[in-house]
Amino acid sequence: MNADHPAHVAGLRSREAVIARDKEAWLANFADDAIVQDPVGPSHFDPEGKGHRGRDEISAFWDKAIASTDKIEFNFSDTFQCGDEEANTGNITITMGGHQIVTEGVFTYKADAAGKLVALRAYWELDRAAKTARKV
Repeated sequence: MNADHPAHVAGLRSREAVIARDKEAWLANFADDAIVQDPVGPSHFDPEGKGHRGRDEISAFWDKAIASTDKIEFNFSDTFQCGDEEANTGNITITMGGHQIVTEGVFTYKADAAGKLVALRAYWELDRAAKTARKV
């Protein structure tokens, strides 16, 4: 893995901002026309499955999906870099309201020439994640 790869650097900034609960830093990491699909396809966050495009929609996604959590941990076991993208396998552990869920999947980041994220996509299954729910 190339730690200087633009998608890796942008993905790391994204994760650090989430862990720090810094919405403004997270939003600043995205290009103006970026898209967030977490998860890819229809979900409770995105019923039509079109993704969240542009800073206003990405900001609203933060408010729905990230702001309500107590803690988010990123546990990636492998990384694949191709072109201007990076795919990570592993899990994201989410703690909120005294419960914890482990979301296994593939998490991708795509960066532009300026090093901004143009796409953040997460491939995970709601039913599979829900089965991991436990009290902490």
